[in-house]
Amino acid sequence: MNQNVRASRPDRGVILRNLGLVVAVMGLLFVGFLGGAGTMWLAQPEVRQSLGNLLNSPASSAEEGSVSFRQEGTTLLWEISDILRDEFYAPETLDDQQMMYGAAHGLVSSVDDPYTRFVEPLPASIMEEDMQGSFDGIGATVNMVDGRLVIVRPLPGSPAEKVGLQPGDIILEVDEQPLEGKTQLEAIALIRGPSGTVVRLLVQREGVAEPFIVPVTRERVESPVIETKMLEGNVAYIRLTEFNAIAEKRLRTALEEMLSQEPVGLIFDLRSNPGGYLQMAIDVSGEFLPGGTLVTTEKRRGDVEVEYRVSNQGIARDIPLVVLINGGSASASEIVAGAIRDHERGTLIGEPTLGKGSVQNVHKLQDGSNLRVTTAKFYLPDGESPDGKPIQPDIEVALTQEDFEAGRDPQLDRAVDYLVNGE
Repeated sequence: MNQNVRASRPDRGVILRNLGLVVAVMGLLFVGFLGGAGTMWLAQPEVRQSLGNLLNSPASSAEEGSVSFRQEGTTLLWEISDILRDEFYAPETLDDQQMMYGAAHGLVSSVDDPYTRFVEPLPASIMEEDMQGSFDGIGATVNMVDGRLVIVRPLPGSPAEKVGLQPGDIILEVDEQPLEGKTQLEAIALIRGPSGTVVRLLVQREGVAEPFIVPVTRERVESPVIETKMLEGNVAYIRLTEFNAIAEKRLRTALEEMLSQEPVGLIFDLRSNPGGYLQMAIDVSGEFLPGGTLVTTEKRRGDVEVEYRVSNQGIARDIPLVVLINGGSASASEIVAGAIRDHERGTLIGEPTLGKGSVQNVHKLQDGSNLRVTTAKFYLPDGESPDGKPIQPDIEVALTQEDFEAGRDPQLDRAVDYLVNGE
């Protein structure tokens, strides 16, 4: 069922997100993407029928020639299917479902837009669940390193923390099913499950001679989209990791807590935030900007323009503000950073953003897969679009690999200095 829902519905539809970023990730909170085109393979009759139905289904706004295209396309795919079935040297390796998805990837890739993507059911379901802000699982961030699933850290208060899982632990098996050869998404799908059920993990830990079993009872886990702390000089720090369905609510709670301590300034960290829901970007901007302020303008096909303005009553409209950005700050992050810059509300420190200024509609297809279609570009209050034109920081500060490995954060240090000393 297609979902053409506009930005006013953050739980469905319009989304701004950089799906091309390499995510080291929110492991069990993983938001990732399968990209690229697949080979246009078709094999068995049921596969041909499925794609025949897809190509021949009525279009809501069919243009001249589209009916002919669907008919010719179906014939072409059937022809390829017959040749493969008759001639491919290893017919037993042909997988009907994967060939169908390969054809879908190939069809979508033909539009030559990096953010118009076909997403297969598994990553689509995980992405959809994560964007709602909570999931049933063990509550740990993970990463795939050299083909092995490694725990980055258990989330505070999570089932993973309760049973003593540690950063660096390697998960070898899930319920006696080896993870060797599986993707990160496939591994995450095995670990997740209904709240209250038990998953048995075979864990390898440095310093322990033999792998051991760790039973974990799954619980409902909330995505840790917010990180807060007070820094030297009485500077408040809030990091937002993504613009999911609970982002503004969690940000408001964090702001109330931090502002109650009467800080001299606030650092809002959007580094490596890949974006999310458009409406969340508008609402988050509203915490820092006066009511009625223009946040962004969306330009759709047919020269249709839609303005988005602040509607909520923000609580951080006056405190001195620094926004941290980098090359991983994308889409919704760029809307917020750009609006704060253009209205001279705060100072941007860090490195240039990614430069993604497009809007995608998400269509949930009948088998659980998703089709994400670029439907518009967005423009900042100054009239410029960040699409292909990254937002530049007011004060550029690099963070090198050496800094990261040494535990240094010169961008954060510069932000603190700016707020404390005014320079």
